[in-house]
Amino acid sequence: MPATTRSAWCDVPRLQVKQFAALAMDEAPRLAQDILDEVRREFPGLPIVLDAAGEPLALIGIRRAIEGFVRRLTDVAATAPRPEDQLPSVFQEFGRDQNLHGRSLDSLQAMYRLGVKLAWRRLADIGQRLRIPPPAMYELAEAGYDYLDGLVDQSVRGYAEAAARQAGERLRQQRTLMDLLLEGRATAPPDPVKVLTERAARIGWPVPERVSVGLLIRPARDAVAPAVGPDVLLDMDTERPRLVVPDPDAAGRPELLRRALTGWSGAIGPPVPLPDAAKSLRWAEVAVALMERELLPAAEVLHCTEHTQALVLLQPEELVADLARRALAPLDHCGPTHGRRLAETLLAWLETRGGAPEVAARLGVHPQTVRYRLRQIRELWGDEVDDPDRRFELELVLRARRLRGDLGTARPGSR
Repeated sequence: MPATTRSAWCDVPRLQVKQFAALAMDEAPRLAQDILDEVRREFPGLPIVLDAAGEPLALIGIRRAIEGFVRRLTDVAATAPRPEDQLPSVFQEFGRDQNLHGRSLDSLQAMYRLGVKLAWRRLADIGQRLRIPPPAMYELAEAGYDYLDGLVDQSVRGYAEAAARQAGERLRQQRTLMDLLLEGRATAPPDPVKVLTERAARIGWPVPERVSVGLLIRPARDAVAPAVGPDVLLDMDTERPRLVVPDPDAAGRPELLRRALTGWSGAIGPPVPLPDAAKSLRWAEVAVALMERELLPAAEVLHCTEHTQALVLLQPEELVADLARRALAPLDHCGPTHGRRLAETLLAWLETRGGAPEVAARLGVHPQTVRYRLRQIRELWGDEVDDPDRRFELELVLRARRLRGDLGTARPGSR
């Protein structure tokens, strides 16, 4: 009862209160055993855990709960809200046990309610024999269910603590597995798949044949982890969260991933065999670096397999730049504007493998303009433009320049 409410037990003679408490205390061991027997009949699969002396922990907890409740009757002031530490701690252990065995708290609460019902019948019988006034007994019934709420709270706390420990341990094991995958340490002989399988079994992760690895850019420092699903490994403890996507080509996987990553940006590497996950991560890192340089779209999580050309041509920057310097040297003596137009015409010609009309249609200019430029190109490069290897080099470096924005997109009507 609230401290400001007068307890009905204040009107019960002190001697009667002590007699009621004494009889209830004497009854506590037998009542506890009866409650446990009834619970085991209703829940036959209930495991019985013994303490060091061989006594069931459940029996100890029930008896302590009864004694703790009855003890409050020895002082009418005890009807005020009790300190939390007066509750039997064994009920917190019951909650932990429920979680560790994969059971919900519903069955545990049903057991508690059954115990309270049996306890109330026994206490009501004692109250009737001692002629305890009905208002006091009504108050006792209410207090009993309040006491039950406290025991349930204890169990919920234990359940939550066990769940938190399990989640923390799973995250630790998951991080170890991801480190093995993404740092390439799992590729060591003799059997990398066996090593990964053993680690994956510790967190219940089905081992896929192929994976893709993603690297995410946080939309905000305190961004909530994306709901990617339990089969996707996610590490949020790094500056840039990483995720390992199993069976990335499975039906429905791309769409589910797209929805889960709405609002995030980053890149997902190409599908690779499981032991090669580090290679997929490297391509995702390359893609994110290009996104930061605004060379790839940065508003969403992109898939590297949809931007293969950009990744291949833009990633080895120094090598492509050196090749461009040598391959496009004939343009050095042309003005910037004219040199860019010649480069665009050369690329259109290499891509179409057609004549002036086809190139003109691609560039959106007059065929006569294209013929003039093609004559200049042949004067600048000579027979080299007929050599397959040189043509390949020229197309490669010109495509790279277009990807960087140095050349315009070939499109009809652009001029």
